[in-house]
Amino acid sequence: MTGVAIVGCGNISQQYLTNLTAMPDLRVVACADLDVDRARAVAKEYGVPVAGDVSHVVNHPDVEIVVNLTVPVAHASVAMEAIGAGRHVYNEKPLTLDPASGRELLAAAGRAGVRVGCAPDTFLGAGLQTVARALAAGEIGRPLSAITLLQGPGPERWHPSPEFFFKPGAGPLFDMGPYYLTALAVLFGPVTRVAANGSRAHARRTIGAGPLAGTVFDVEVLTHVSALLEFAGGQRATSVFSFDSPLARGDFLELTGTEATLAAPNPNNFTGPVRLRRTGAPDWTDLPVTGTTAGRGIGVLEMARAIAAGRPHRASGELALHVVEVMTAILQSADEARFVDVTSTFAPPEVWEDHPAD
Repeated sequence: MTGVAIVGCGNISQQYLTNLTAMPDLRVVACADLDVDRARAVAKEYGVPVAGDVSHVVNHPDVEIVVNLTVPVAHASVAMEAIGAGRHVYNEKPLTLDPASGRELLAAAGRAGVRVGCAPDTFLGAGLQTVARALAAGEIGRPLSAITLLQGPGPERWHPSPEFFFKPGAGPLFDMGPYYLTALAVLFGPVTRVAANGSRAHARRTIGAGPLAGTVFDVEVLTHVSALLEFAGGQRATSVFSFDSPLARGDFLELTGTEATLAAPNPNNFTGPVRLRRTGAPDWTDLPVTGTTAGRGIGVLEMARAIAAGRPHRASGELALHVVEVMTAILQSADEARFVDVTSTFAPPEVWEDHPAD
């Protein structure tokens, strides 16, 4: 049993704790938060034996992997503290806010002999693993291109404290982009250059729910981004990330090859459906979707098993760093109106066959 600590007991921790406490091979031994009372309450709710501040928890002798669920601006500092204590780290997305801090994080882990993993782990779920198997089997012929679309009116309508979604390190690109860009990278390989443009429909937005409803706040990031991506394997992708659309859509990820088009599921989910339409076919064909649907935290389990087996883990820090560099390059391109090269790379993860049964 691998000992796991949760650092950051906000909303997302509920999903992680529900899943991690039920997964084989893992034992959640500690919870930490800046608000220690909240950490204690969450630990009690999930039967976790230890609660406290970050320093106490990351240095606990039973902790092997620190699952870092803090806000994005704290991802690098909390992960560095865990690495300094000799612990493996699994960050929520994004890995860090910029490529430089991400590279420093991976370098520190290398010197310490520990590993870094990072969400999203949705690509390990049944839906995207079925897509990966279909591509590997040549179901669409030679992969040529992809289109992804994420749009909606913005989280301020439902989130009780949405300001952080509209600050640097968030927006539709950094908040939701990792799901789509990670899926594309896993399926097509590394991105080599990007071009993009962007806009901001409103300079200020109004909170629509909760005790702060009616409060107006400033928008500090692009809220609509359109990007063109080129991949080392020769594929191309077109991606839209928007908080400026009255129409909400997030299920659009289509891959086109020389022989067929494949409609992948929402990359923020672990399930299907997966549909295939061959050249000249009158309609789509549903493919059998197989794999785990265990949910958020499956990347932590896969990482723990990889450490025990002495093999690379799939939701790797290198993959996450590449996605951060791609997002940063997209923003740079939108600002400078030119193509921007992406220099980082990673080893594409193999299809995951030894997943746990649900």
